[in-house]
Amino acid sequence: MNIILLGPPGAGKGTQAARLEAQRGMVQLSTGDMLREALANGTPVGLQAKAVMDAGELVSDAIVSALVGERLDKLKGRGAIFDGYPRTQGQAEALDLLLSERGRQLDHVIELVVDEDALVERIVGRFSCAVCGTPYHDLYKMPKVQETCDTCGSHEFKRRPDDNEATVRTRMAEYRSKTAPILPYYEQRGLVRHVDGMLSVDEVSDRIDQLLAGDSARS
Repeated sequence: MNIILLGPPGAGKGTQAARLEAQRGMVQLSTGDMLREALANGTPVGLQAKAVMDAGELVSDAIVSALVGERLDKLKGRGAIFDGYPRTQGQAEALDLLLSERGRQLDHVIELVVDEDALVERIVGRFSCAVCGTPYHDLYKMPKVQETCDTCGSHEFKRRPDDNEATVRTRMAEYRSKTAPILPYYEQRGLVRHVDGMLSVDEVSDRIDQLLAGDSARS
């Protein structure tokens, strides 16, 4: 089974992808991770990308698609979770071809739908233990003892520098302008499913599992 996870930054795509990897043996394909891996390993596509980047140019859709194809060849029958790709209709059409060439098909495009104001609140309020990484939130999960980590007892905490309202709203606007427009391409094929991304992590997982289980039952 091959799916695309869509949603703005902070919607929970990474969390849900990790659960699908653990529970269903699927593999998350993040273009950023694939590019770093290809560069580090010196693959043919990685060397091509490096030459482009060294010249100060942006990596083209063709190179990104080649990275995806290179990674798909290594999955050996495992399902793929596409995260961050495709971003344009051109990439969506390229993905169709990549999958078809490998005897695969796209089964679902799952969009995690969020309320922008609530998502800003969710992201801006999060912080973590600087020692063990235990996550906390200003509104939903404060340490039981003030300024003391529940897990390791550390008194040091940190916040991501980009977890501020201006940055979050800019990233969401970028998602709406650059990624969300591919939805009509998939909607006309009946592939798009919407899941309320403001539910708890477990509830979102349950909704996604119901979609995929229903698809498996029909096959």
